[in-house]
Amino acid sequence: MRSFATLDEFSAAVGEHLGHSPWSRVTQEQVDQFAGATGDLQWIHTDPERAATGPFGGTILHGYMTLALLPTMMRAIFDIEKMEMGVNFGLDKVRFPHPVPVGSRVRGGAKLTGVRETPVGHLAAVRMTVEVEGQPRAACVADTLSLFVGP
Repeated sequence: MRSFATLDEFSAAVGEHLGHSPWSRVTQEQVDQFAGATGDLQWIHTDPERAATGPFGGTILHGYMTLALLPTMMRAIFDIEKMEMGVNFGLDKVRFPHPVPVGSRVRGGAKLTGVRETPVGHLAAVRMTVEVEGQPRAACVADTLSLFVGP
């Protein structure tokens, strides 16, 4: 994990790759819970038997579930010590170039692409890339926006 003492120190890292989260296995139980919470019960996510003969050879994560993993990945990659709070401000661009098979291991990589001061705090742009272990193509590339408020 990369640690920054202040928001100014964090801001000075614009253009740098901040690191990777640990690998984490995604399970069918997690996918089923996400499907239940969102109402997206499509068989490619929730029916392992049918999905085994489908286009992906098994069940896959929802795209939005992959996005939901980003905050945990980001917290594992970097922290800012002197900060009151961080708020998800949104996304500029999201792509899902490759599916995430259930049972695979994923990790996130973070590159700080920009920071600008606002009247409320520092608005940070971080490009998150979700990798699937053993897969050369990224599963997700998301340009995230977070508002960090310091003391």
